Amino acid sequence: MSVTIEMLARPRVKPEHRPYRTADGNVRIGSVVYGIGAEVSDPEGWIWTLTQALDGTRSVREAVAAVALRHPERAEAELREAMQTLLEAGFLEDAAAAAGPGFSPRERERYGRGVTLLRWMDLTPRAGAWELQERLRAARVLLIGLGGTGGAAAQALVASGVGRLHCVDPDEVELSNLNRQLLFREADIGLPKVAVALASLRALNSEVTVTGHRGAVGSAADLAGLLAGADPADDGAGPGDAGDGAGPGGAGDGAEAANGAGAGQGAGAAVPPGTGSGYDLLVLAADQPPEIRRWANRACLAAGVSWVDAGYRGPLVTVGLHVPGRGACWECHHAAEADRRDLRLGPGQDESAASPRMPWNPVNAVTAGLSGSLLAHAALTLLTGAPPVEPGFRTGVNLMAPEDQVTERFGRRADCPACGAGVAGGFDPAGPGKPVS
Repeated sequence: MSVTIEMLARPRVKPEHRPYRTADGNVRIGSVVYGIGAEVSDPEGWIWTLTQALDGTRSVREAVAAVALRHPERAEAELREAMQTLLEAGFLEDAAAAAGPGFSPRERERYGRGVTLLRWMDLTPRAGAWELQERLRAARVLLIGLGGTGGAAAQALVASGVGRLHCVDPDEVELSNLNRQLLFREADIGLPKVAVALASLRALNSEVTVTGHRGAVGSAADLAGLLAGADPADDGAGPGDAGDGAGPGGAGDGAEAANGAGAGQGAGAAVPPGTGSGYDLLVLAADQPPEIRRWANRACLAAGVSWVDAGYRGPLVTVGLHVPGRGACWECHHAAEADRRDLRLGPGQDESAASPRMPWNPVNAVTAGLSGSLLAHAALTLLTGAPPVEPGFRTGVNLMAPEDQVTERFGRRADCPACGAGVAGGFDPAGPGKPVS
């Protein structure tokens, strides 16, 4: 249901979007951050008066009356239309909206700062920003990989209040991990990463249900099974428990253990829940086996699940956002990127000649942390809708050239083997997001 200005009891400009008047009399609203702010010509001054009247102390009728008192030439309908325009642009909220209904005082204190950031980035008309936190609390997220990227992403998601997070990783903590994998300590060397991570994440936020198991994704079927919600036994019985695990590639049996208040249902996610999945979102932070992104793409398309992935290539850190039926899928993007590049390879050379793969990962805590933070931001974006983005692209940071805009967006491909026109259950490339009938 669309939100109208009449639905707000006491409309106000969001505090983060507080307007000001420029030297030439225009009104700037929404802050000076690119992508949020707007500038409005106001030669007669009534728009400025309107923004000042929308301070959360008046009803719509009272705000109209306050502006009309100073600008009687403005019709009531015009003033209400202007309010509606500000609302639709994402600059207004209802000061009378309850602050976190359904959240305990402890939760309101914990998440309050994050909610204000969501409010700042949210350009969708709504009464109050706590609706977005409710979406997070209802979200079910599957995270694969607890290395530098995955560990940082897991910490950010749990701290942000995602309702339920299930983690999968096959490895044990090694000394070489500790230059970048900040979930782990020297005392954890030799222990399963999942067990250590679960203890740390549960200690970070007991309001979140954090579960996991030790295992590797060895095939497309493994990944599809995980997405379906077939979680093996939980490998972290509680804080400090090392866990036992099923081993790489294994999947234990038994009931899943959990702690926290549970994900609940509440408001739906900004991305539609997967029709064939126990999760709303896949967060992929693993790069092995090499086929894992292709498997993730196929499995998520089949299950209707949105997913995000991130990683680093030396000083280049990127993240991708993928929603079935909206924009290019991962394979569309991968093929388009290969077409775009001109590596000028000689006869018999493959891509590894231009971009060599080494048995070690050149990485530190900065590149891994950036990768994980971007991954968590992408996840939060798809789960809440703030900021509003159109998925089907990659973006990131080049630490060698901060001025380099690392953003790639390609169209969907009719010849894509995953989502192209000839794929059963695929999508019509002439109409992104429209299932083939």
